[in-house]
Amino acid sequence: MPSKARSFSLRKHDWHSRAYVDRWIGEDVTRDAERRPALRKMLSLAPFARRAAIRVLDVGAGYGAVTEEVLRAFPKARVTWQDYSRPMRAQAQRRLAKYAKRLDYVLSDLAKPGWAKAVGGPFDLVVSGIALHNLRDRKRIFRCYAAIRELLAPEGCFLDYDYFVYAGGLDRHMAAMKRAGFERVECIWQEGAAAIVKAA
Repeated sequence: MPSKARSFSLRKHDWHSRAYVDRWIGEDVTRDAERRPALRKMLSLAPFARRAAIRVLDVGAGYGAVTEEVLRAFPKARVTWQDYSRPMRAQAQRRLAKYAKRLDYVLSDLAKPGWAKAVGGPFDLVVSGIALHNLRDRKRIFRCYAAIRELLAPEGCFLDYDYFVYAGGLDRHMAAMKRAGFERVECIWQEGAAAIVKAA
């Protein structure tokens, strides 16, 4: 998994190209067997009852894989899908059509400081799955952590499943989350290049 994930994650992406996004999703869904269990594990550690009517933000949501797992795990949740790719939004809207009444879609660019203003909030839960490392710049990623902290409700939680090793290593990211104002930051799972971090 690590070598395969490394070559894929470091590829130059063209998220605004519909053809590229279609091809990328075609490859990405082949990883469902390894990623879906990790996503479910991540969501099982959210400090909310299954039937809680929580507000959730999916950061860098892409074609909606993480959003879909959230909607299944919390059937009364309302989810805000956030990404900057219109082709990804189109794919997510098709994929998640049956959940349309529980979804909001927001286009904003994580590389720009004002991205969080567009998504609303506060949120009880913020999630991200194999997304933030694609910013390819630690300072930008760390700014995202600070913005996410501001978007959370007082008892809120941030769950991040990513390849931290490709952007400076897990320890640096956990330290950045603490600097961003999270009181409790812990790695709850790690395998190869992938890890899940819970910050509250």
